[in-house]
Amino acid sequence: MLIQILTHTPAWVFALFALLAWLGAKQLQDGSTHLARVAAMPVAMVALAVYGVAGAFGRSDAGWLALAGWGLAAAAALAAVARLPLNPAVRYDPVSRRFFQPGSWVPLALMMGIFATKYAVGVLLAMHPGLAHQGGFATGISTLYGLFSGMFAGRALRLCRLALQHRTAGATA
Repeated sequence: MLIQILTHTPAWVFALFALLAWLGAKQLQDGSTHLARVAAMPVAMVALAVYGVAGAFGRSDAGWLALAGWGLAAAAALAAVARLPLNPAVRYDPVSRRFFQPGSWVPLALMMGIFATKYAVGVLLAMHPGLAHQGGFATGISTLYGLFSGMFAGRALRLCRLALQHRTAGATA
């Protein structure tokens, strides 16, 4: 059955997996990131998650419940992650608008988590379309998407706060 699932998977899905794996693997090494990219990556991952919720459950009676589960989980994860301290090695250069960060496995894990969830939901819904209309399934999957989205957004918010602190410190100096 696994072979059938893989052979019926469109080629673009494998290309997307490779792209996300490459982007995540780059995060394993120390590096620098421009402020614009810090904001763009969470937006892209949140968009992928919302697309997953809307595509899977948007046309069902459980659609509103699914979106509510996503929104509540995203807000909770964002609030929790935003409170965590940054790694002390993270630095921000206001002149170049770049963050210098140590490598981390977290972005790769989040990207792969979103991808794996989206893929598994696609397979499950192709095999059992009625699941899209079950409120518990829709809400559970959407809540998982929301947790991923909130974690991405919370990580970006912490970095943006660091940049804002430098901006504020520069204005008062």
